[in-house]
Amino acid sequence: MKPMRILLGIPVVAFVIACSSSSEGVHAAEMLPTPEKVTIVEFDSNGNRLQKVEVLQVVKSKAEWRKQLSDRAFKVTREKGTEFAFSGKYNKFYEKGIYRCVACNTALFDSKTKFDSGTGWPSFWAPIAKQNIKVGTDRSLGISRDEVLCRRCNGHLGHVFPDGPKPTGLRYCMNSAALTFDPAK
Repeated sequence: MKPMRILLGIPVVAFVIACSSSSEGVHAAEMLPTPEKVTIVEFDSNGNRLQKVEVLQVVKSKAEWRKQLSDRAFKVTREKGTEFAFSGKYNKFYEKGIYRCVACNTALFDSKTKFDSGTGWPSFWAPIAKQNIKVGTDRSLGISRDEVLCRRCNGHLGHVFPDGPKPTGLRYCMNSAALTFDPAK
């Protein structure tokens, strides 16, 4: 091996090795974040609170998520897409039970908080437990919106708006593709 050269004070051996490897068809692995511990609340299908648990976040490569999720669920949860209004299977769906994250099965919403917002997306006035979701800022359309994510897998679920019914005045506007339904027993 040739002597290591220094470029701006930084060894370039790793760069040379990486470049030579990729030219041979070997690609560097996708850099995944280290899973952090998060606290969520578990619920049964009847909406009964079971326990608060500390779990590791679910972290997977894009390839692993593509293998697990439908194309539509991948587009929404992993790429922050939005399904067309009135196209989701849970928009006009009123069975009793729990709505869970399609990617990691975390309980997100109880059917008791679901209402018809007329917007074309399943809407809820509260999450089943605040610990199970997180809210961030979405500026993707040139405006600021509050994005709702699954706390355990960071999957995009939808957005929350301040125009919902009492008692919270909030409207959690979710994508059906981000949810699964666990019917009450």
